[in-house]
Amino acid sequence: MSSSSHDHPLPPPRVEEVSDGVYAYLQPDGSWWINNTGFLAGRRGVICIDACSTERRTRAFREAVGRVSDRPVTTLINTHHHGDHTFGNWLFPEATIVGHEGVREQIIADGVPGYLGAWSPEVDWGRQEPVPPFLTYTDGVTVHSDELRCEVRHVGVAAHTTNDSYVWIPERRLLFAGDLVFNGGTPFVLMGSVAGAIEAVGRLRELDARTIVPGHGDVCGPEAYDRVEGYLRFVQETARRGRAAGLTPLETARETDLGEWGGLLDSERIVGNLHRAYAELDGQPLGAPIDLVTAVLDMITYNGGRPLSCLA
Repeated sequence: MSSSSHDHPLPPPRVEEVSDGVYAYLQPDGSWWINNTGFLAGRRGVICIDACSTERRTRAFREAVGRVSDRPVTTLINTHHHGDHTFGNWLFPEATIVGHEGVREQIIADGVPGYLGAWSPEVDWGRQEPVPPFLTYTDGVTVHSDELRCEVRHVGVAAHTTNDSYVWIPERRLLFAGDLVFNGGTPFVLMGSVAGAIEAVGRLRELDARTIVPGHGDVCGPEAYDRVEGYLRFVQETARRGRAAGLTPLETARETDLGEWGGLLDSERIVGNLHRAYAELDGQPLGAPIDLVTAVLDMITYNGGRPLSCLA
């Protein structure tokens, strides 16, 4: 069962102060292309964490920031390259855009991605102008909002993508996890790694965060790690059974009862995740390129042949 049949208007985005001067910008319902962002409002300026998928949504985010602070946006951090977190980069012309080297490389390589046609045709993406980070790092960089230290770190392994970073504020035990953590949505590792995503969750646990802003879904605590890891292990076990039976990822998905995971948003991601899990069972390196087009087409087939739901 897929999440393509939303028949209700989405609640508006909201700003939640998760620590003094630190804000999460939460966009319900957290399904395809509807991500969370965040910002730190300092005396000198504002540090933003991620942009949004559409021009309209990114402009709304900027307006929300402006209602909290009259300081300029000095810095925009991209947690990974996916368009829901980076398509709005161009709307921050005054900011230094910071990201992992892989984020820059992938945005340049993708341009305006051709795969957007896989989602609902009524999406109003607005103007699209790919703008990659121009201050890049390999392992990490540290930014400061006044006296508050914010550690931007590559997670060190292919996970949601090959270029995921998180933003850790140790003094507040506060973590902006990017898409390493989904809360209420199906984790998605087609462009990363199933095994690596499990390893990444383990690395996040070691931080001992008290408050987590996930890439999608409501603010949560470390209990969210268990759900993400549980789903990913379910994917691995399902892939092992399907491959042993000689089934394709799509066939395996169609024969699989999602059980406790069936209520997660965008459940058709099971197909893409199985494509990645099969590649790993075949001995491919974590994060190695695979046939994304086939995987996305298989998700559409699993979805009844309909474009994937997108309410952005």
